[in-house]
Amino acid sequence: MPLARTRSVSLVGVEGHLVEIEADLGVGLPSYSLVGLPDASLAESRDRVRAAMVNSGQQWPATKRVTVNLSPASLPKRGSSFDLAIAAAILTAQAAVPQGTFDRSVLVGELGLDGRVRPVRGVLPSVAAAARAGVESVVVPWANAAEAALVPGVRVTGVPSLSVLIALARGEEPPAGWDDPAPDEDDSAATEDRDETDLADVLGQATARYLLEVAAAGGHHLLMLGPPGAGKTMLAERLPGLLPPLDRSSALEVTAVHSVAGSLRASPTGRTPLLTRAPFQAPHHTASVPAIVGGGSTHVRPGAASLAHRGVLFLDEAPEFAPGVLDALREPLESGEITVSRLAAQVRFPARFQLVLAANPCPCGQAVGRGTGCSCTPMARIRYLHRLSGPLLDRVDLRIEMLGASRADLRGDPAGVEGTSAVAARVAAARDRAAARLVGTPWRVNADVPGHVLRRRWQLPWEVVAEAERLLDLGQLTARGVDRVVRVAWTLADLAGRDRPDAGDVRIALDCRGTVRRAA
Repeated sequence: MPLARTRSVSLVGVEGHLVEIEADLGVGLPSYSLVGLPDASLAESRDRVRAAMVNSGQQWPATKRVTVNLSPASLPKRGSSFDLAIAAAILTAQAAVPQGTFDRSVLVGELGLDGRVRPVRGVLPSVAAAARAGVESVVVPWANAAEAALVPGVRVTGVPSLSVLIALARGEEPPAGWDDPAPDEDDSAATEDRDETDLADVLGQATARYLLEVAAAGGHHLLMLGPPGAGKTMLAERLPGLLPPLDRSSALEVTAVHSVAGSLRASPTGRTPLLTRAPFQAPHHTASVPAIVGGGSTHVRPGAASLAHRGVLFLDEAPEFAPGVLDALREPLESGEITVSRLAAQVRFPARFQLVLAANPCPCGQAVGRGTGCSCTPMARIRYLHRLSGPLLDRVDLRIEMLGASRADLRGDPAGVEGTSAVAARVAAARDRAAARLVGTPWRVNADVPGHVLRRRWQLPWEVVAEAERLLDLGQLTARGVDRVVRVAWTLADLAGRDRPDAGDVRIALDCRGTVRRAA
């Protein structure tokens, strides 16, 4: 039969859509046609598939009119991950493998000219989409097999080469050593290993350390304003260590985003590449808007904000970022997702992260305390901090103005300073209390709870929130600001082991929100 069908997956953002691949070997002038809205890299599959088949000992249908259709035609298809499914369809159509072999399977993988099946991006969301569609078997590159196996209920077959796939399809004995292929140089296993950092490394800064604990316990955003060397970067880098390990659902979400971005390294050794630690992203201040929120002209990829999903996005020297970059974060800070619109498609990426901003008080960085060492003009200070827009700062729950470490801090006994493990234990206990309160809701931490739900389901007495509402009447606090103060108050109560916040918690939350100085 000169017609055969296989299936693969097309990714739009982190969402997978099943694609049926039809191969027809018709009579006519020898040619190869690929239809169904392919991009340039997919259109080049003919040369890869042909060379891979020939170098795997198979014949290319050189005397036939080969037509490959990708359905649905209205769905954009990008990348080289369709190679394996196209080759399987052509092999089935010319009876090189039995008909019906791949009817219940989905195939994902790129072919090398020598017939090797190379790893591709986005295997985890691709296999997840196949599982949702009821597919029970997937064929993926050997180096992506451990990643594909993270999806439950799917039988995963990892193949290192096209010849092995053909042998398995025919029921023949694969080549010796096929199940222990030598990994490519760039296909090292995924790793989450980072330099071990401890909160005890930070000298002094007791208030900043406490606000970092509050931020970790409630998922709140944080702004640190202080001179160079005050410890802002050190504190931000230690925030992920205070966060609890990701649960299974969050780990799969985070791993899927990194898989699509290509930052999840393939694992031919079978090592599970599941990311279980909160991610940490610290882009340089010269980063563009697409680098932060995602984008691309032909293939839309997630940016740093999505790569920080369920983790921390740290913007050091925040006023040095382009205003458009900072303002682009305002919507995802509220919605927890980023929508990138292009002519061909609209792509959504998850982006529920904790934003940590660090800034100097002025261009020279010395306008702290009395500011006697500052050489900046008052107008220069105003312009510098006004780069952080009011709407962005209104979404930041915790703000602190730090001073540099003192001589007493440098000479202090490090044994008396709490480390990451002690603080992380309190954070975990506070999060457990919040989780018990939020059970049955889609929210996990206090910072995620919408304001109208707080007021309706967990309304606090008037005398508790009276100070915040007074500042609202005076115009010193927005309605969004009141909601965020209440969320911080709930976190303070969770850390203290109380069932509900009191007026003291609200006052502390107002102090934690602070006021960023616009001028000396």
